[in-house]
Amino acid sequence: MFRRYTISEIGDIISGATPKTNVLTNFGGEIPWLTPADLSGYTEKYISHGARNLTQQGYDSCSTHLIPAGTVLLSSRAPIGYVAIAKNEICTNQGFKSIVPKAFVNSEFLYYQLKSLKNTLQNLGSGTTFKELSAKKLATVQVVIPSLEEQKSIVSKIEELFSKLDASVAELKTAKEKLKVYRQAVLKEAFDGEYPRITLKEIATPLSGYAFKSKKYSINGKYVVVKIGNVKPFHFDFSRDFTKTIEVDDAILSRYLLTRGDCLITMTGSRGKRDYGYVVMVENQKNYLLNQRVAALRFNLSVALPKFFEYYLSSPQYRNQFFAYETGNVGQGNVGIKALTEPEVICPPIKIQEEIIQKIEFRLSLCDSIEQTIDTSLQQADGLRQSILKQAFEGRI
Repeated sequence: MFRRYTISEIGDIISGATPKTNVLTNFGGEIPWLTPADLSGYTEKYISHGARNLTQQGYDSCSTHLIPAGTVLLSSRAPIGYVAIAKNEICTNQGFKSIVPKAFVNSEFLYYQLKSLKNTLQNLGSGTTFKELSAKKLATVQVVIPSLEEQKSIVSKIEELFSKLDASVAELKTAKEKLKVYRQAVLKEAFDGEYPRITLKEIATPLSGYAFKSKKYSINGKYVVVKIGNVKPFHFDFSRDFTKTIEVDDAILSRYLLTRGDCLITMTGSRGKRDYGYVVMVENQKNYLLNQRVAALRFNLSVALPKFFEYYLSSPQYRNQFFAYETGNVGQGNVGIKALTEPEVICPPIKIQEEIIQKIEFRLSLCDSIEQTIDTSLQQADGLRQSILKQAFEGRI
């Protein structure tokens, strides 16, 4: 039998705090301390520590509290809704409203129930800069609590179903990784063979980007500044960084305005990780400007099809050549413009280029279709996870 309680009736709500961050001796001790950032991307149920510990001095200097093992940790801002269980005594910053459950409440049962209430908790947040869930509002949130024995039984059922779901998700993610390998195999096979070779500078003009001034950026700007993060394999991505500039003089415009058929390639990333050198061709975009550390190749269309070279420059054969020019320190890798001018590349007759493009696009279209199916299934898995939790706390599993 389920009985409804408010959060304030089933546990004590504990807030945290942060010692002065400019006092280095407040950190580096033995006292585990969490911030919401420590739970970003964290998938385990229990957590024992965050990125930084406090010293006794740091702990004593602020109003944070050591809370016992079994406490359910709930982030209450930036963002609202991360949940974990303290594996041991721990303290937090002010971004948590943690719940120390009473004896009749199972921590794991409460953990899953708070996960099921994520949208409700987020909707209770208030604030302008970022939303925050207050202890007062959290205290009024209602939860259902059956007997301890039934709580444990429900947790067991949830975890059994989640385990099966996790196995399916893992298989889908493995299939998606295999598709990446297959895409590279398609490109490698397409460009294997004996073809005429020539340097890129003989068939294309290499263009370097410009360091546009951030003070001239404006959401009302006419031109889009294409940065490293915007260039992905075969597509542009402005989901995280969409920058426009409002003032561009004619001299800058004539040198850095991109045109249809330009192939962009990123020139900076993590050394040794090959997380750059991504290539995308400009299609119908008429207002894109080339930013620094992104290069472009403008091809002689009488001998080189840009689409062919978008694929070729993304192939394992060319990427091996490209990264042979990598320099930089341990963290950052850079490739200079020589990588776009010195290496020889294949350049078959236009008719052969067209045939290779058709073969590649047929095979990659199959990959796209399969990947779309996988992505849909992964989205459905997320929905199913919430459905399992909803049913669990309605007594239907």
